[in-house]
Amino acid sequence: MADKPDDSRSMPPVVVVPYDPQWCARFEALRAPVWDAVRDIAVAIEHVGSTAVPGLAAKPVVDMTVIVPSPPDVARAIARLERLGYRHRGDLGIAGREAFHPPPQSPLHRLYVCAQDSPALANHVALRDWLRSHPDDANAYGALKRRLAIRFRDDIAGYVDGKTAFIASILAKSGMASTDVEDIATANRRK
Repeated sequence: MADKPDDSRSMPPVVVVPYDPQWCARFEALRAPVWDAVRDIAVAIEHVGSTAVPGLAAKPVVDMTVIVPSPPDVARAIARLERLGYRHRGDLGIAGREAFHPPPQSPLHRLYVCAQDSPALANHVALRDWLRSHPDDANAYGALKRRLAIRFRDDIAGYVDGKTAFIASILAKSGMASTDVEDIATANRRK
């Protein structure tokens, strides 16, 4: 779940906006230099998070995940991304997912690196794919996010926590193992 707070700097207000079809083009533009840097060690780069679900209201920040074959490849990917100006932030409490601050000159976005067998990657992809193919759930999620953004405008941790039960229910419906769902929910509820 991509919104884990970073205590090292202040967070902007939580704002959820209607879907913008330009988010896909923004992902492709952000993806290109990253792919050039990791193409020989990565399997893929996935557009994840709410901006990857057509029609879904979202915070206007593109999330993308570099997928590497195995955990030992993560360190190599981190080194390559740092050369592009990304600053490694660690896992931020989500095991199997390494997070980055984007380079100062680039548009605001979130970048992660995961091994292809990571539960964190499975979470991102399962949630995205479920919402893409279940518009009623996507609409309910969008409505929840809009309510939470109003209630927790200046509290990203409260916003994330408010989404956790809904996300866990979607991951369970998608077939994710109950232990993985609970681990993800527990990690997301840490403040």
